[in-house]
Amino acid sequence: MFQVRIHGRGGQGVVTAAELLSVAAFIDGMHAQAFPSFGSERMGAPVVSFCRIDDKEIRLREPIGEPDALIIQDTTLFHSVDVFQGLRPDGLVLVNSTRTLAELGIEKVAGGLPPGHVRTVGASELAIKHFKRPVPNAALMGAFAALSGKLKMDSVAQAILSKFKGPIGDANVAAAREAFDAIKTSA
Repeated sequence: MFQVRIHGRGGQGVVTAAELLSVAAFIDGMHAQAFPSFGSERMGAPVVSFCRIDDKEIRLREPIGEPDALIIQDTTLFHSVDVFQGLRPDGLVLVNSTRTLAELGIEKVAGGLPPGHVRTVGASELAIKHFKRPVPNAALMGAFAALSGKLKMDSVAQAILSKFKGPIGDANVAAAREAFDAIKTSA
C-alpha cells in the first residue's frame, strides 16, 4: 500500500487534491481511498488530507501516521506543524515552492532521504499562469505523478476533468502537465 499525506490550508484545495489522487488511481485500475482531517473549518486554517493507493482492497480507515509521500501545499506550515512527522526513511516529499530546499530550511530533512526524493515545484505560480488563481492542487497532482511514478499523467488529467468542467478543467490540466514536465525534466 502507498500512503500519501497532504498538508495545506483551507481554501487551497487540500481535500480536492486527495480526491483527485484517488480518482486517478481508480482510472489506473487500482484501489484507493481519500479522506480529510479538519481542525477549525475556516479559510486559512491548517488542513490535512490523506490518500491510500493499493492493488487490492483497502480496509484501513485511520489517518496516515507513517506516509510514503508528503505533499506540502503551503510552506508556512513548516513553522507551525510538524509536516514531516512519521515520514518513512525512503519517503517522497513534494513542496509547492519556487525556493530552494536551503531557502525553505528543509535541507536537513532532504539530506536524510534518498537523493531526488524531496522536490519543489511552483504549483501556485503555475495555477496563476493557467487560470489566474493560486490554487496549487491540480498542478501538484501532475508533479506528484512524475515524482512518484504511481500514477499516469493521462489518468491525473482525466481525474481533473471529471472534477472541473470546461475551460477551468482544461486550465487545471495544463498546469498539471506543466508541473509533471518540470519534475520529469529536472530529475
